[in-house]
Amino acid sequence: MSDPIHTQGEGRHAHSQDLRVFHGVEAWVFDLDNTLYPAHSDVFPQINDRIASYVADLLKIDRESALKQQKAYYHQYGTTLRGLMTERDIDPDHFLAYVHDIDYSGVAPNPDLGAAIEALPGKKYIFTNGDRPHAERTAAALGITDHFEDIFDIVAADLLPKPGREAYDKFLARTGVSPVRAAMFEDLSKNLTVPHELGMRTVLIVPEGSRVIFEGDWDLEKDTAPEVDFVTDDLAGFLRAVRGSLD
Repeated sequence: MSDPIHTQGEGRHAHSQDLRVFHGVEAWVFDLDNTLYPAHSDVFPQINDRIASYVADLLKIDRESALKQQKAYYHQYGTTLRGLMTERDIDPDHFLAYVHDIDYSGVAPNPDLGAAIEALPGKKYIFTNGDRPHAERTAAALGITDHFEDIFDIVAADLLPKPGREAYDKFLARTGVSPVRAAMFEDLSKNLTVPHELGMRTVLIVPEGSRVIFEGDWDLEKDTAPEVDFVTDDLAGFLRAVRGSLD
């Protein structure tokens, strides 16, 4: 048997895992925020700020209290939207339109990422807890829209967010993706738990420059964090390495 393929030094990504585990993957599933664009693009901070403003206006509380309530909803329900729907019966369409009314000028076109995604065999999907218009605007800013088969958003999931199992079941039912022939890319490890249990290959995206720090802790804890197969702070480089391993 040949030696495993190690990933250190190939695009600043991952630990010493064998990229040949991606053989047979026919569906490549990408989270959107802080995954397809880097965290420093100032997209999600704007969304977070808009959510806080929405909560403050709705509940008639100050901003500091709104941030605490927003965090509480997030931890209890998975998203602030789910918490507000459950406890306040808000209009989800109004909420989604409000919080995604942001400036996308910080999202730079990324032809390198586009080429890496295009080169992957099979179909590619965006699976996001945001809404489809936000995903479409973001993908357009990145210049990667044409590389995706479909966008599965929070509305398509009947407003049931990741990491809840129902969201993944709805994604699989709608797309026909076989999880054992799929790979999932996420910036939140908790959102990889269900994909891992379903048999997907899982990749955690961390902020640029933080992989080495993260990996040091993660390697010590990986026995208790089995949902993460690979770690990278360079998505395009990682995808190129994966594609190279398939030849």
